[in-house]
Amino acid sequence: MTGPTPVATPPSQPKPRLSRQDRRRWMRTALLAGGVLGAALSGYLPLAYAQKQRLRPPGALDEKDLLGSCIKCGQCVQVCPVQAIKLADLVDGFGVGVPYIDPRQQACDFSCDAVQCILACPTGSLAYEKPGFLMVRAGSNLATKPTLKAKEKDAEPTLNLKERMGVARLTRPEACLAIQGKGFKGQTRGASFKGRMRYMDVDRWKPILVADHPYDVPECNLCVSECPVGGAISMETLTTSDGKTRRQPVVHEPCVGCGVCEMVCPTESACIVIEAREVWKV
Repeated sequence: MTGPTPVATPPSQPKPRLSRQDRRRWMRTALLAGGVLGAALSGYLPLAYAQKQRLRPPGALDEKDLLGSCIKCGQCVQVCPVQAIKLADLVDGFGVGVPYIDPRQQACDFSCDAVQCILACPTGSLAYEKPGFLMVRAGSNLATKPTLKAKEKDAEPTLNLKERMGVARLTRPEACLAIQGKGFKGQTRGASFKGRMRYMDVDRWKPILVADHPYDVPECNLCVSECPVGGAISMETLTTSDGKTRRQPVVHEPCVGCGVCEMVCPTESACIVIEAREVWKV
């Protein structure tokens, strides 16, 4: 017997090749899809990854109102004498272009006295006084107008601020030089630090590099001595767990959250930091 006759396998047909026009169409679709996805992620991912609120300039409206009213014109940036105000980049998503302050790099020391950023804002996003239809968050309002140390001898020594930017907190007391009973000598933050500040013993109207103003204090008190607001922070005596008497910085209600204490703190990282948008808690 003979087996079944084998069936011849037809030769494989070559796969159809995309025409040049089809390839162009596919590439265009892929690029458009990638662009749409990238645009979406640039707005939403930063919100998902955001770990803390930005410190806003003096007089800033509450966050949602600020984002809705700020036109990102940058006029507040231009008038700041110490260049403390920056405009947020794409990492801030929907907040891109909105002004903020990074106090560790450059704090607001009120060198302008009159808070020029508020005067320069054309939309009221930074304001001395909120319109009546905007609520004031409990604890964000100051008990009295803050007294500016640089204006203590002036006829009007106060700043026309009614709400604080944030509140300073001693977050790393174990690293605080004062609590350790240590002084400080030299350039706080090092010779390469670019932060600037007004020093009354140098020139009331001309901020200089912090690196150009070295310190020599037997007890570290830079956060207290350089705070521009009267009564905002002081050195207080405490008894440590081993029975020793030490001194430590204590923040008080007049603190406006300007960030000078954080900027001049000589430890890395800073022992005292500003909690943006924080309110005063008794």
